[in-house]
Amino acid sequence: MQKRISPFAVLTLAAISLNFTSVAGAQTEQVTYSFTGGNDGGGPAGGVVVDAKGNLYGTTEAGGANSAGAVFELTPNTNGTWTEKVIYSFSYLGMDGFLPYSGLTFDSKGNLYGTALGGGSAGLGAVFEISPGSNGTWTEQILYSFQGGTDVSSALWGNLAIDSSGNLYGASYSGGTYQFGTVYELSPGSNGTWSEKVVYSFSGGNDGGRPLGLQLAIDAAGNLYGMTSTGGPHDYGLVFELVRGSSGNWTEKIVHAFVGGADGSSPAGSLVFDAAGNLYGPSSFSVFELMPGSNGSWTKKEIHRFTGGSDGAFPESGLVFDKAGNLYGTTETGGAHRGTVFKLAPNANGTWTETVLHKFSSSGTDGVFPAFPALAIDAKGNLFGTTAAGGTSNAGVVFAVKP
Repeated sequence: MQKRISPFAVLTLAAISLNFTSVAGAQTEQVTYSFTGGNDGGGPAGGVVVDAKGNLYGTTEAGGANSAGAVFELTPNTNGTWTEKVIYSFSYLGMDGFLPYSGLTFDSKGNLYGTALGGGSAGLGAVFEISPGSNGTWTEQILYSFQGGTDVSSALWGNLAIDSSGNLYGASYSGGTYQFGTVYELSPGSNGTWSEKVVYSFSGGNDGGRPLGLQLAIDAAGNLYGMTSTGGPHDYGLVFELVRGSSGNWTEKIVHAFVGGADGSSPAGSLVFDAAGNLYGPSSFSVFELMPGSNGSWTKKEIHRFTGGSDGAFPESGLVFDKAGNLYGTTETGGAHRGTVFKLAPNANGTWTETVLHKFSSSGTDGVFPAFPALAIDAKGNLFGTTAAGGTSNAGVVFAVKP
């Protein structure tokens, strides 16, 4: 059984695998901020999001004014440096939540949404909103406190997804009817309150179990897509689709069940759509594409298999596209043994070529083990991500990879 690891835990990882790889010399990695683990936060495990002005926002699972985690903003300066500002510090064991392990999601109004592993009214985690004020301050409110049992538990690893109506969706590693994880929905009401609904409880059997997907993907029809790390017909995990019915109920469909070996197993990343409706995601040692057919079936194709060496190992992050159709992601290890940032470029003959854009150094000053969520990409094609450890204080960094 695969499980998320706290950035301050000891990481023992290995890998194997095969494909064509080059190493880029025209990319530049910059540590935009190195956390101290103090009031500025520490352990940024959830990645970052970027706004229209180029500011970055993220969470740290530790540090802050109360040593219970924080939400931060990074603002670029004209000289190429960045300024960090903590816009919210969580209270230890507080009603406002604490230990925000996942990252943030923007809505169209500039509000930020995330989850906390602990706190809330039941002490089992919560969904929170951070809203900007006119004077540069931010206000936090709890939208929902999880109750455990048949509701969602505190195992909230993934970032939230938001649909066109402003509904939020997330997945939990445990909880639900069978205690094998859930997919849940939070819907805003007209009076400012939010209502929560568990839209699917995994049984751990053929329908999958233990979803470790970082962020659910949403198609144009509002259907949800994600991955489970266990269960399925072969007990190696699966890719699922959740379809909303006219009555508001949801039905699960299996898009692909992993069989282990060369097909992959125990997927832990998230999925992303291209413009044609194909899905892309990482499995244990590869990146794959799923192409929908006219009869509702899907065809899986491996587009890159990692060797476990200089090209990286364990691609458990999410993936992100640029405007040219290239895919970007990170590997948890490999490169110089501390992870990589990679690019996958499509070729005219249907193959893909991997380029290693950055290998995190053995010294760890540029970061150690890049965090699981997908990289953020700005309008200039700069990539931004986080590492949960490393940096000058070994409390994690925010990094940029610039073309």
